[in-house]
Amino acid sequence: MNTEQKGGMPIQADGDQPFQALVVDKVEGDFRAGVRTMRLAELPDHDVLIRVLYSSVNYKDALACAPTGNIVKTYPFVPGIDLAGVVVRSRDERYREGDEVLVTGYELGVAQFGGFSQYAQVSGSWIVKRPPGMTLQEAMILGTAGFTAALSVHALQESGVAPDRGPVLVTGASGGVGSVSVAILAKLGYEVVASTGKPELVPDLLTLGASRVITREALIPEQPRSLDKQVWAGAIDCVGGKTLSSLLSSVKYAGAVAMSGLTGGVELTTSVFPFILRGIRLIGIDSVFTPMDTRLRIWERLASDYKPAALSGMYTEIGLEQIADYVPLILQGRSRGRLLVRL
Repeated sequence: MNTEQKGGMPIQADGDQPFQALVVDKVEGDFRAGVRTMRLAELPDHDVLIRVLYSSVNYKDALACAPTGNIVKTYPFVPGIDLAGVVVRSRDERYREGDEVLVTGYELGVAQFGGFSQYAQVSGSWIVKRPPGMTLQEAMILGTAGFTAALSVHALQESGVAPDRGPVLVTGASGGVGSVSVAILAKLGYEVVASTGKPELVPDLLTLGASRVITREALIPEQPRSLDKQVWAGAIDCVGGKTLSSLLSSVKYAGAVAMSGLTGGVELTTSVFPFILRGIRLIGIDSVFTPMDTRLRIWERLASDYKPAALSGMYTEIGLEQIADYVPLILQGRSRGRLLVRL
């Protein structure tokens, strides 16, 4: 029988190769999540087979691993919206055996089997080759959260928000997107003000580069105004809701807000005044279907000038079998830093 060797595990050409994956399933209404043995033949029929070495756990993954998460539509299913690993075989001429690659976004871990698996088979159009200056481990310490943070910083820079314009606010700063945003902005020389509802994490945010930390309550006045004192040159908002509504009124003239979160709610109550009297911009950040040319450029920057200086202190490493233990903490907002999954 013909076999290939990659990532320390033989690949049998007949698709009978066993491997481990975290599988969620629903049988007669009974939800189950656990690590089980799968075969290559069970993977979706896409062009590129990857030996997954690392993944990460995001809020969307926690929802997929919860019985009421409403993310997964068909069962059984393998969650994991991030993966990094080595190409084993490919029908796509752009990729060869041995290429180190990463995948975030698209349908991974939502509509197609994801990264909580020792093997994944994906469309070549989703793949980013590992950029020079970054290891596969570092790519997954950052993952979708880091990619979203980098897109947010890039959007502010493209809107003219420069370090000499004044402080930049990051809301939800103790979360994955927020914490990486703080680190990137600080490295680029911005004065970063971090907002969090977790006072115990203030020292961590200061270590990441925040010049000061404020409570999330401090951003929501008792009597909101359509226009308030001009404070922020720009902001990265990972919360939404009342927080976003309030901070828009205090963004400086020609400033910008990049927003990607909704933990504070999906409603936005504001007026046109900040936009037509101060010329500010509200920029929505979508990391799922980012065009590939932009995706490649952002990952290149994450491997160079955007790369946080303190990656080693931003994550906890776990195995597949430990993911379920962290799901309640993530859903309750009690997780800390990034969760790196080693496969």
